[in-house]
Amino acid sequence: MTFEAYETVVEDSGYEARGRERQALSLGIDRLERLQREDYSREDQVQSLLYVRRLWTIFIEDLTHPENGLPEQLRADIISIGLWVVKEADRLREERSNDVMQLVEINRMIRDAL
Repeated sequence: MTFEAYETVVEDSGYEARGRERQALSLGIDRLERLQREDYSREDQVQSLLYVRRLWTIFIEDLTHPENGLPEQLRADIISIGLWVVKEADRLREERSNDVMQLVEINRMIRDAL
């Protein structure tokens, strides 16, 4: 395999990874948007919020890995956002908050930036 071919594979892999991240965030957004309607069950709420929490936990773990290729400041910024998302999802699940829209908006901004 030539260096150019390897470089193409790496670029495609990064593009595919961002696509999977976009899909995962879109699923989380869809689940959160369902919570804005009045006809969701407590189980729907818990499962939707746990999905978003698990997703961001995975992102945070990846961002803290030393081999992550993003610039250090960008990683730190996204980690901060991720920690806020996790805390806010917990607050909603524990019914200490009822503002799902903030979570939807943050997840949309991150998804659209990928």
